[in-house]
Amino acid sequence: FKSFKEAIASLFDDKFHITILLLPVLGIVLFSIIPLIFSIFIAFTNYSKGYEPPTQLFTWNGLENFIALFNPDPNTQFAALPNALRETLGWTLLWAIVATFSNYILGIVVALMINKDGIKFKKLWRTVFVMTIAIPQFISLLSIGTLLKDSGAIGYWYFQTFGQRLGFGTDGSAGAVAITKIVIILVNVWIGIPYTILSTTGILLNIPKDLYESAKVDGTSTFTQFTKITMPYILFVTGPYLITQFIGNINNFNVIYLLSGGNPQ
Repeated sequence: FKSFKEAIASLFDDKFHITILLLPVLGIVLFSIIPLIFSIFIAFTNYSKGYEPPTQLFTWNGLENFIALFNPDPNTQFAALPNALRETLGWTLLWAIVATFSNYILGIVVALMINKDGIKFKKLWRTVFVMTIAIPQFISLLSIGTLLKDSGAIGYWYFQTFGQRLGFGTDGSAGAVAITKIVIILVNVWIGIPYTILSTTGILLNIPKDLYESAKVDGTSTFTQFTKITMPYILFVTGPYLITQFIGNINNFNVIYLLSGGNPQ
């Protein structure tokens, strides 16, 4: 066994990789794990605007917060919480699933189209999609949000064409709410698929051509080549990206807020 002094010395020699990894691990613990645990504990207290240390200490109240959230007294201000939570959670999950897989699937489709043999100006098409990444996202979203307002170019065109207001992000009617959600998803596709296109293009260019040539010799159809060769390669590399995108879309604040301000409520 190594002595304590030898163990410390090894951290700067044969175990230097442990020393290097210590900083990011420490950062994760301090800025992710501890705040998460602290937030969980806060949920079981009465911590609020009226109970903030050091002037007013908060106390433990057990499951009272969860009872008020899921089974509130109908005569209190919390009566509408369960329905609001259900609607918000439903839309959040729907948004995350649709936003993630629409960007992923459409990005792969466009990448396959651009990199298909016989397609001309491949570099030009890639550059066009990269330009949407070069422009800061908040500028694009604010600009499109302005165009979609009733006083904007798209909102005015919609009124002139269909004889009614688009109501994007303002009208609380069921139709306007549905239109707002659909438009937000479409705009998210526009700003999101370039990332998938770039990553998928790199994968497609590195798939050995011998695999496709062997498949053609064996009489394999184009669809089978895609499902047995292309897609497994893409999924193997982009699997972690797909997971992080789904989690990111659950927490996605920019797209919805900068387009509609979170409205209609």
